[in-house]
Amino acid sequence: MAAGAAMLGLPLPSSRCPTSFPPSTSRPRNLFPKPHRRRPSLRPISSSLLEGEQQLSFTEPEAVLLEALLGIQGRGRAASPQQLQDVERAVQTLESLQGVPEPTSSSLIEGCWQLIFTTRPGTASLIQRTFVGVDFFKIFQEVYLRTDDPRVSNIVKFSDAIGELKVEAAATTKDGRRILFQFDRAAFSFKFLPFKVPYPVPFRLLGDEAKGWLDTTYLSHNGNIRISRGSKGTTFVLQKETEPRQRLLSAISSGTGVTEVINELVSLNQKEAICESETIEGEWQLLWASQMKNESWSSIAANGLKGLQIVTADGRLENLVDPFPGFKISANGNLTKNLFACSNQPYRISNSSMYIVMMNDGALSVGTLKFPLDIKSEFHMESLYVDSKVRITRSNKGILLVHLRLDRSRRI
Repeated sequence: MAAGAAMLGLPLPSSRCPTSFPPSTSRPRNLFPKPHRRRPSLRPISSSLLEGEQQLSFTEPEAVLLEALLGIQGRGRAASPQQLQDVERAVQTLESLQGVPEPTSSSLIEGCWQLIFTTRPGTASLIQRTFVGVDFFKIFQEVYLRTDDPRVSNIVKFSDAIGELKVEAAATTKDGRRILFQFDRAAFSFKFLPFKVPYPVPFRLLGDEAKGWLDTTYLSHNGNIRISRGSKGTTFVLQKETEPRQRLLSAISSGTGVTEVINELVSLNQKEAICESETIEGEWQLLWASQMKNESWSSIAANGLKGLQIVTADGRLENLVDPFPGFKISANGNLTKNLFACSNQPYRISNSSMYIVMMNDGALSVGTLKFPLDIKSEFHMESLYVDSKVRITRSNKGILLVHLRLDRSRRI
């Protein structure tokens, strides 16, 4: 029943914090030349979805952390050892920079935060084990310390149609960076009920089990990124505003709103020059496809609608699909840039260009045996967005595909 105390530091879905208010103050020839290394979507971004004219921007060390977090599902539960090492290294770098001094005394810590990553999610409370690793749920933390009734609240939002669970704690501060808290009330708010349902945990009877502390070890100077370490040894990374790539991967994990976030990500780049060089060479894991009904496995492999896609510097293309354990289907072909397509595009999209894809042959591998397959396919592919991590394409059949670039040291 130690449910509440370890839940304090509680992805990133497209929706914002649940509507709430702070306590009252009275209370060979390289066909794909690589451009200069940069993080295009981690530069300052202006978006109509951000309030007013606020810009979402990150320092270089913050960008390194967000890059390391991209593609990690379950807010850390599904992270590989290498991913955890990369995140911890980036976290330690930011902690060494210190950020805002005495963060609990700063107004920047006030407001609603989204959890994007946590370590040791399986060793904390029952609530944290149940909810934190489920990408479909949206998890927020409200921090209001500059009031007559300072409080920290954790909110698990199940969906817009169902409702949420809110667990509240009375809070005090110490040493300019530590929040001491004690949970004292909680309730479910369901959309289909006109009243709140009490959360069945007797906080008063839990004693010290309902208490804990949370150190803010890094608070960015723009108040957008926060790193905290809890009394149970857990590390939390939280944000107030998430950048479009994060919202895209979160939407894919939850299975809702993917097309809307794709449109947002692409539209943010409409004012950029078209036909820029693209870094599409590499290994790409397909994360999401807008259409895959009534397709055979050979057609799925030919069109890259599942599995892994490998693009080489000389334009060779290989799609790999694992339909069943021990079985692998490969489709091989070539990718060439259509240099005459860009001028006819009805819109301007950064990194946008057209490709001609020709699949020539394939094979079915069963263990060490390989059987040739007659896989022939030709289609056009439009690259809507590509950077060091994420690629969005659309075929001439209107199928949208989202890929995540894999590190050579691991595959998803």
